[in-house]
Amino acid sequence: MQLSSKLPNQGITIFSTMSALAQRLNALNLSQGFPDFPAPPDLVEALCEATRNGHNQYVAGDGWLALREQVALQFQQRDQVTLDPLNEITITPGATIGLFAAIQATIHTGDEVIIFDPSYDSYDPAVRVAGGVPVHIALDAPAFKVDWDKVAAQISPRTRMIIVNTPHNPTGTIWSYQDWQQLIALVEQHDLLVLSDEVYEHLIFDGAKHWSALHFPALRERSFVVGSFGKTFHVTGWKTGYCVASAALMQLFRQIYQYANFCGNTPAQIALAQYMQQHPEHIEGLADFYQNKRDLFNAALQNSDFQFTPAQGTYFQTVDYSHIRPDLNDLEMCHVLAQEKGVVAIPISVFYQHAPAHLRLIRFCFAKTEQTLELAAQRLGE
Repeated sequence: MQLSSKLPNQGITIFSTMSALAQRLNALNLSQGFPDFPAPPDLVEALCEATRNGHNQYVAGDGWLALREQVALQFQQRDQVTLDPLNEITITPGATIGLFAAIQATIHTGDEVIIFDPSYDSYDPAVRVAGGVPVHIALDAPAFKVDWDKVAAQISPRTRMIIVNTPHNPTGTIWSYQDWQQLIALVEQHDLLVLSDEVYEHLIFDGAKHWSALHFPALRERSFVVGSFGKTFHVTGWKTGYCVASAALMQLFRQIYQYANFCGNTPAQIALAQYMQQHPEHIEGLADFYQNKRDLFNAALQNSDFQFTPAQGTYFQTVDYSHIRPDLNDLEMCHVLAQEKGVVAIPISVFYQHAPAHLRLIRFCFAKTEQTLELAAQRLGE
């Protein structure tokens, strides 16, 4: 039998590779984006309580209603958008499957999808599996701002969707209100869909504002928004996220999603709903919580030869090492840091379809304890 892969050029993800390297070397893992500190105790207790109370079977395929209502409340309070929890919100086992299902639901053979590089590594493969054509547009370092003239030039009669990611992984940048206005003009002119990856929506620093796609009435009927409880509540291993869209788009989404995964984790959804109801202060204080970690890590790097602009959002800090080892590409630099300093990072080039040859950037995750961040910065400063 002759078998061929739909993704012949896809290997093991860089996140798996670098985390395995950290484990093998017993190094500090600042590569993959997960906290090394405990989840909120009351959230853990709520999970235990849900399992003890017998909530261990299938939940509704679209998600625990109380949790969907909490998502609706978040959008109401922040964006003044009224959502129908029954028909416009679906709870998913992680954000990635939400992104995947949205793409499979709306992208057909030959449809083009605009992706901004550096980009999260699931976008391109999901488009290809759907039969679509990824159109990558590189963002220029160090600002990583969208060149809207370049975007307009790349739109063709086959363009179907633009994928947005703000706050942006891996660069830590955020979209401005003006960026959204530029996007709106293009999607209205060309009748395009928007897939907005907003998993770091609550991690915005220095008093800046997160603009969700759903904040804008012009995008309300043409956008999918994907979020992550794992990022917000320090429980990435619970793999619980959500997708929000208009009823018409959500119907298309659920037609695909129901066959990719019947439902998410029942006790985790119940625990998250209860915790959100009882502890609104968690989200209210999240930006300050992570900004303090960013500032601690960056302050400890100030006397090193790494160069950086503080991240505007996410829990990632991108640094330029061109004044330290310009002879090494970023993957080589990450291996040197792991082997010689015991600190593991992620190379930025892996987030590009075609990375610039001169790129000398790596990404650190600062969702770590103060002790981990101080020790990592000490080793890097040496």
